[in-house]
Amino acid sequence: MTENALDLFVHRTRASWGPLSSDLVASCRHHLEQLAKAHASEPWLAALHEEAPASRELYRDAEHGFVLQAHTEQAGLYRPPHDHGRSWVIYALQRGEIAMSTYARIETGGGIQLVKRDETLLRAGQAQLFLPGDIHDTRCVAGPALLFRFTERDLRQEDQVARRVTRYVERNGVWTVGT
Repeated sequence: MTENALDLFVHRTRASWGPLSSDLVASCRHHLEQLAKAHASEPWLAALHEEAPASRELYRDAEHGFVLQAHTEQAGLYRPPHDHGRSWVIYALQRGEIAMSTYARIETGGGIQLVKRDETLLRAGQAQLFLPGDIHDTRCVAGPALLFRFTERDLRQEDQVARRVTRYVERNGVWTVGT
């Protein structure tokens, strides 16, 4: 029986899994880019295109803990700067275009602020990696976009239980830690 792109992604990612390393993230990024290039006629992908869910979990690995989700985003959707706590994440775009900016967190006498480092325009078939603590935002510039988000652990647990995810808000033209 022929495996579809999602099954291949899961199989290959499980086979290469291990502690965080340059080789691991390169391997996972490659597998995710291949998934993002899957043909839209594959039934699981055709269903995502048709249903256009804001968020859908596609796979959760019971042994290793990594999670793959799909997100459909409309043009103009903006997700303000945030990190993913102790988790690393890879975003891969299946269709559309999403701008992703990175930030440095600067502590000053007046508090904490963010300084924008750069912006990358992610197009279909491309992936972007963020390591633990990397601060980034996303803006859908051409949609609807279908985005895959691969995290090495459950972000709900990291956010809502462990309270390790940091979100930022803009106040008077300055990005600072949200409350």
